[in-house]
Amino acid sequence: MQTAYIGMGGNLASRAGAPEATLAAAALRLESLGRVVRRSSLYSTAPVGFAAQPRFVNAVVALETELAPLELLNGLLAIEKEFGRDRAAGFANGPRTLDLDILLLGDLEIRSPELLIPHPRLAQRAFVLTPLNDIAPSVVVPGCGKTVGQLMDSQVSQSGLDAPGESDAVTRIESEGWPSR
Repeated sequence: MQTAYIGMGGNLASRAGAPEATLAAAALRLESLGRVVRRSSLYSTAPVGFAAQPRFVNAVVALETELAPLELLNGLLAIEKEFGRDRAAGFANGPRTLDLDILLLGDLEIRSPELLIPHPRLAQRAFVLTPLNDIAPSVVVPGCGKTVGQLMDSQVSQSGLDAPGESDAVTRIESEGWPSR
């Protein structure tokens, strides 16, 4: 069994409700792919790329799974679809009900047309690193040789912030439906 770190995000309501409710319901659905063992806090984050859209809600969960990488990916895509995401109809960095990304999967490095692990922009995205750092600061990112915490420290020092999450771009939020653990 290996641990997958799954990035979660959304900025449009789904059948489950507002983005916070969607992420909570999607985390429960992830139990069909393995066992959720940790959850980051929830974060409100500024959109990247296409700015003319609502802020996102983002989180990361640690999922213990026995699934092969492509099986896990297909399971995540099916869950996205259940929550109203149609990847064919959307556009890159556009609004969406749910986005589920494999950030890390054990110590695997995969470079294929279908799947890139670790997630290729993990180290550049505060909306990914901040929640990942909540639950996995000492995990080494394969191919980079640095821990999540070291990547986070680098991003904080480059941005001039005093501490993670201290900007309008990434702000911790509370939600009764999302128990971080």
